Amino acid sequence: MAQLFGAITMDDLETTYIENIGQRLVFDAATAYVAQANMDMADALRVFVEAEIEVWQERYKLPGGGRLQRRGGSAQSGAVKAGGSWDVAYPLEDFGAQIAGDDVTMAYMSAAELQRHVDTVIIQNTNTVRFEILKRAFNNVATTFIDPRRGSLTIQPLANGDTVTYPPVLGSEADATENHFLESGYAAAAISNTNNPFATIRGELDEHFGDMTGGENIVAFIHPDEAAETEALTNFDAVEDRFIRVGTNTDVPFNLPGVPGKIIGRVSGVWVSQWRWMPSGYIVGVHLDQPPPMRMRVDPSATGLGRGLQLVTTDMESPFSASHWRHRFGIGVGNRLNGVVMELGTGGSYSIPAIYA
Repeated sequence: MAQLFGAITMDDLETTYIENIGQRLVFDAATAYVAQANMDMADALRVFVEAEIEVWQERYKLPGGGRLQRRGGSAQSGAVKAGGSWDVAYPLEDFGAQIAGDDVTMAYMSAAELQRHVDTVIIQNTNTVRFEILKRAFNNVATTFIDPRRGSLTIQPLANGDTVTYPPVLGSEADATENHFLESGYAAAAISNTNNPFATIRGELDEHFGDMTGGENIVAFIHPDEAAETEALTNFDAVEDRFIRVGTNTDVPFNLPGVPGKIIGRVSGVWVSQWRWMPSGYIVGVHLDQPPPMRMRVDPSATGLGRGLQLVTTDMESPFSASHWRHRFGIGVGNRLNGVVMELGTGGSYSIPAIYA
């Protein structure tokens, strides 16, 4: 992680007190430092979040299907009604942390100590945003959020087999319901050429977004516990160690996508990313060339409340006597089709991971 005070060496950080730097200068440096951290996190999580939005609910729309109407003589065709729409809503919550101290504590606080405090807040913010995204991904039931200004909002999950009908899949002309929360019917240890979860996940996404010659840009996130079985699949092509020069007659993946975790290879037309934040026994698939599944609700610009993690204080002369850090946001699913969650199990139906239930 970069230094909060870029011009100060690491040795000087331990002996330089922030009171000598000037708390207003520290405030400005911290604000710029956090702004960069916000940008870095947004880049990493763009796989799941399409955009920041200010609306609390909307009708998500996709084109419909069907065929043109057969006409006779001068008969007028009936009006086209585009299908593929569903109502979604987004929560808006307030998350925060505080760095506080009396005048003696602040007088003896070194730049290095403040750096560690600020980095802790940034890490907590990253963990919070990631948790809210994964919680939304793994929950297969609609929830109610009580918005103090908008009332009760129904927050939808990915396609979960409810009554919503979606545009026709490839090979069909009729709108139909969809369920993208799957159970494999076999344990993680039983992943094999016969029990291939990646082919199943790819099929669920291909039928909605196309099946291009040469493959689609789909990624599946796994826990390290599933890496060995995945790498043992016959059609698995590994991403080689960057410190090793690959020899001839070896298939080597290229054009690797930038996604959370570590891309370990490609199998059955799917990139595989080993991401340690995935719960063991679950796989999440997302199509990278389609609108991501979620949107992040933020405060309207007109409120002046700002976006992302912010340092908020009421005392501009001495802001670190009690510095409050705030991030107001909420995660909701918009594109309910771009995401498939598979539980590797034999319980008969999908169950939410305990940590996200």
